[in-house]
Amino acid sequence: PWWNPAVEDQATDRAHRIGQKNLVQVIKLVCKGTIEEKIIMLQEDKKELINNVMNSDLKSGNLINTLSKEEILDLFT
Repeated sequence: PWWNPAVEDQATDRAHRIGQKNLVQVIKLVCKGTIEEKIIMLQEDKKELINNVMNSDLKSGNLINTLSKEEILDLFT
């Protein structure tokens, strides 16, 4: 897995190219207690954080007041 979930999503999406006529199935094997498991958990945290940002009312400024410094920095890493 990649640290950046968007990069991994892009790599997966390449299998679904225009003209692909066969069923595409992506299977990720992740062993418990490995760095891959930690990366997957990090990806999920980043996706949740960005979804919260994208689905919030940014004009009110409420979201920025609820994020910790670490969460804000995570948006840019």
